[in-house]
Amino acid sequence: MVMRSIRLTISVSLLVVFLLLAATAGAVPVTAGAPPVAMATADGGRSVTLTDALGETVVIQGRPERIISLAPSNTEILYALGLEDRVVAVTDYCDYPPETADKPTVGGFSTVNIEKVIAMNPDLILAAPANTEDLIDRLRSLGLTVVTLDPQTIEDVLDEIELLGRVTGNEAEASTLVAELQARIDAVVAETGNRTERPSVAHVIWYDPIWVSGRDTFQDEVITLAGGTNAFGSREGWSIVSLEEFITTDPDYILVSSGSGMGQEGYDAVYNYIVSEPRLQNLDAVREGRVYVIDADIVSRGGPRIVDALEEVAAILQRETPAPTARATTDAAESPGSGVVTIVFALFVVFLLWKER
Repeated sequence: MVMRSIRLTISVSLLVVFLLLAATAGAVPVTAGAPPVAMATADGGRSVTLTDALGETVVIQGRPERIISLAPSNTEILYALGLEDRVVAVTDYCDYPPETADKPTVGGFSTVNIEKVIAMNPDLILAAPANTEDLIDRLRSLGLTVVTLDPQTIEDVLDEIELLGRVTGNEAEASTLVAELQARIDAVVAETGNRTERPSVAHVIWYDPIWVSGRDTFQDEVITLAGGTNAFGSREGWSIVSLEEFITTDPDYILVSSGSGMGQEGYDAVYNYIVSEPRLQNLDAVREGRVYVIDADIVSRGGPRIVDALEEVAAILQRETPAPTARATTDAAESPGSGVVTIVFALFVVFLLWKER
């Protein structure tokens, strides 16, 4: 029973790693309140008042010039708005665009180094729920200005781009970006919206056990807007399904996650499992070559690239994108870049064994 518990908990921890590294939102939607209001102050300055995703009223005086981003999705929005010169620090997981590699880092999601943050002298910190409320409260108690973003839908992403445009004084850039993204979304919907036949699509995050994306997730919305039906849309959020249920469901298309810091062979670990597992060979998607790899970052992060994911999935469902070929190596644990997952596993096992003593 102890080993079975350890195996299950490790599987759960792996999902958490994938979702946190992708900077996904939490399971319970938290949306921002009233839109930000920008106005001139008595001395001719600029003041913006907003309610963030945690329900906090935040007043931002002037135009922020030293911004710290504590989530990859926030960082991607800042760069898309042309604000990279004002970004003074990011997290260890902020890896897009590639230019973020030149920025100082202040730690992980819940392991932010507060001393480093203070040393950066920021006038705006952009957080996410994954940073934890304790950390966010601590930063606020130090007199730092913190705005928490938590988009749950593609529309939320567009709203938060406009919000950051107002907060930073880049309203014009935000409006242009939102218009471009909306036009791309509309183009996909115009192509797929009137379809009478909508193939069933499963999005698989991991395979041991099988984790899938249910309703109220970015992946569910992407599948739907791209012209498909989520094969596991009856499930809330991310869920484990048995191999038997997966086989019985027999989705028309299978999308599998990749990315999030794994190495070349591990990059396609889920794909290789799906196309190589003997018990899955009779699935229509496997037999007919309708299993596709999609980068976990673009389909999970609440940033502008979620529209890239929408276009990619739409192309897949229109059979405009060829399916990949399985790699020779399927053991992600042996890939040189999978150290993050391996370390997390090891720490979790040590912790659980210590608790059983």
